[in-house]
Amino acid sequence: MELRLYNTLARKKEAFRPIKEGEAGVYTCGPTVYFYAHIGNMRTYIFEDGLVRALRFLGYRVRRVMNITDVGHLVSDGDEGEDKMEVGARREGKSAWDIARFYTEAFFRDYKALNCLMPDVLCPATEYIKEMVDLVSTLEKKGFAYRIGDGIYFDTARFPEYGRLAGKSHIEGIKEGARVEANAEKRNPSDFALWKFSAPGERRQMEWDSPWGRGFPGWHIECSAMAMKHLGDTIDIHCGGEDHVAVHHTNEIAQSEAATGRPFANYWLHGRFLVTGDAGKMSKSAGGFLTVETLREKGYDPLAYRYLCFSAHYRKQLEFTWEALDAAARTLDGLRGMVARLSEEAGGAAAAAPDRQSASFSRFSEALADDLNMPQALAALWDGLRAADAGPAGKLAFAKTADEALGLDLFRAPAVQDVLPPELMAMVEARRQARQEKDFKKSDELRKALLEKGVQVEDTPKGMRWKLAK
Repeated sequence: MELRLYNTLARKKEAFRPIKEGEAGVYTCGPTVYFYAHIGNMRTYIFEDGLVRALRFLGYRVRRVMNITDVGHLVSDGDEGEDKMEVGARREGKSAWDIARFYTEAFFRDYKALNCLMPDVLCPATEYIKEMVDLVSTLEKKGFAYRIGDGIYFDTARFPEYGRLAGKSHIEGIKEGARVEANAEKRNPSDFALWKFSAPGERRQMEWDSPWGRGFPGWHIECSAMAMKHLGDTIDIHCGGEDHVAVHHTNEIAQSEAATGRPFANYWLHGRFLVTGDAGKMSKSAGGFLTVETLREKGYDPLAYRYLCFSAHYRKQLEFTWEALDAAARTLDGLRGMVARLSEEAGGAAAAAPDRQSASFSRFSEALADDLNMPQALAALWDGLRAADAGPAGKLAFAKTADEALGLDLFRAPAVQDVLPPELMAMVEARRQARQEKDFKKSDELRKALLEKGVQVEDTPKGMRWKLAK
């Protein structure tokens, strides 16, 4: 089955043609570990985990590399301001190294709670300083780098295709001074730092010796050096959030291809933002952001959020509301309840393998192969578990195989409330709809009818809940 992916570089879906047949090298930009990751950040990692799982489901051997940015990410894309690690250290009265360690551990607790597979290679930037220095030296020897007062910079005018990932409008914006703060020493507004010097008298916690003096790497050079170290000069797939297109990934392409003379990545995939109504994109700078731990504290299974993310295509913005998360939680629990009932009917035994010729399995596979269309994959799974032409054991085999691609832990025992008969679930949903439509008379009537049948409903700040009446 042909896998087609939307390539940001080409601005269209393209058939996936790996460098080595049957293999896929994937580089994904990891977290900057100066603070907690919010659920908007985690949407990107869920999308990337879905990509890796889909590749493996479709028969590819995957090698995934992820960096950990524990130095070099300044507070401004324009190479101005402090390193975020140093800011975090001052905020909490700890060393930058302790900050990196603490928030790396926090990130992976959330990452694993969302059932994301660990990368094959993890690259803390601080462990690859030599590779970064070597790459900057190569760029300097080839005439792409120059020195000014605060560091070594990449000369974007020497790279004619600079900005092709983001498009001409982005480059025009740079020329107008829309993106970066002014630096009178830079040759071009779009030039970016490869290596930053420690300022005279500055007390930095993270700095290294280099051919140009004491300092630290630029954020962009880190990913290029680590990706090429583990995946070669040209990699199959590079992923990240949509906010990386205009600056970070654009700069990665320029410095990597200037150094090697080869394409840096053949396919670029970008996930859209999670938005929160009037607040727009969720961000740390805006404050009040939500973390996976926040969801757990409110009683949600983190995989309900994973299900919510899969309810929209990764290339579409997703609006987060508590009502949407409630709906995702109910739907996931219902799916697990269906799997539990099938397991009872089958005596706990699934078939040796799913029927790969069935319409549902074919639809599921085709959805994954069509640019990771998770909403369609979920629909195919539901249809397959409801199909009249397959027995319980065959449906269980389908669910088990599908869950390898979805990572929703479908065989987890559902909560007691998730095994209501269909007619009672229909009444619960009818009451929920009545509440939304402000038909309070109908809502009260359905509440009483449900209570008579042993189901107690209550309205909470997180939405309507129900439980079996005692």
